[in-house]
Amino acid sequence: MTREEFNQHAAACTQSLGGHKGKSVSDRMRAIADSPYAELRTDVYGRGGFVAEFEKEIAEILGKEAAVFMPSGTMAQPIALRIWADRADNKTVAFHPTCHLELHEHMAYRELHHLEAELLGEPDRLFTLDDLKAVDRPLSSLLIELPQREIGGQLPTWSELSAITDYARALGTKVHLDGARLWECQPYFERPYSEIVAGFDSVYVSFYKIFFGLPGAALAGPADFIAEARIWMRRHGGNLVHMFPNAISAKIGMDAHMSLIPAYVAKAAEVAAILGELPGVTVVPKAPPTNMMHLHFDAPADAVLDAAGEIAIREKCALPGWAKPTARGSMVELHIADAALEIPTERLREVLAELMRIVDQGRAPVDEG
Repeated sequence: MTREEFNQHAAACTQSLGGHKGKSVSDRMRAIADSPYAELRTDVYGRGGFVAEFEKEIAEILGKEAAVFMPSGTMAQPIALRIWADRADNKTVAFHPTCHLELHEHMAYRELHHLEAELLGEPDRLFTLDDLKAVDRPLSSLLIELPQREIGGQLPTWSELSAITDYARALGTKVHLDGARLWECQPYFERPYSEIVAGFDSVYVSFYKIFFGLPGAALAGPADFIAEARIWMRRHGGNLVHMFPNAISAKIGMDAHMSLIPAYVAKAAEVAAILGELPGVTVVPKAPPTNMMHLHFDAPADAVLDAAGEIAIREKCALPGWAKPTARGSMVELHIADAALEIPTERLREVLAELMRIVDQGRAPVDEG
């Protein structure tokens, strides 16, 4: 089965384990137009109107002096690191080997901003305080991702995180938070967002993931830092004439999903527990601290895709099927959101067991006898 065929079958399902309940383009546009926030005047190049009000709200939630709404985190994060590097007159920044800047941005931090990276720790685990202490050169900034997506959404303990941020800041190193999925960390840390990010000098958050908004991000920090970030956004071509549709979409998503995040995290724990009882699949991390996890199958990617496709056809339940090859078999990244809340536990248990049964059949050699 091809990915395109799988997508067609998944789109016809009445239940879905991963992500949000589907909405058409017209539904999403209508929600923006009908929103009470649409009654406010428009922004002009990011100034005034709803965008300005939304930036104030985000800064307040995160406990920072100011925030700026940007088109993407791919723009926001290198800008943050560049500002801290210029202020320290030091181009060396540190982050995990699987940092988004390292893997998914064509090395923009290096090519556009001439920054140098110090990679901390190993790709398959969180970096530690000892990894940071082993760095033998000054750093202008340290980037920490919460949770660490490429290793299944793992999180450090609160004491581990605090020790790292305290050590870095004591050295004069600025600490930046890649908070693309920060919103989902609150149930684990059991602290308000302002307290979670208090040890960070700057923070980026996303609005199109758990909040299912249109593309958009925010960068928050000291007022003078954000003023400088606005200039860099202009230099990047991100200072669009109007950003209100994206910002309103972000706010609508926050209103709809923020209070449900604990339920998403609890549902993810339920899914992980069910899968943990089934042979042929390993959940990483075993007890997900947020609503995401990686499923490592002892089977090739095409076997997983075929099995998920068969479940979609027969059971009208869309399970994660987009597996990518690994050394042991294949891996699927799973995010739990509102769609999964509609699937009862026993139904989940049945379809996941059936998925693994079909995967096992697809992996087994054909009996020619």
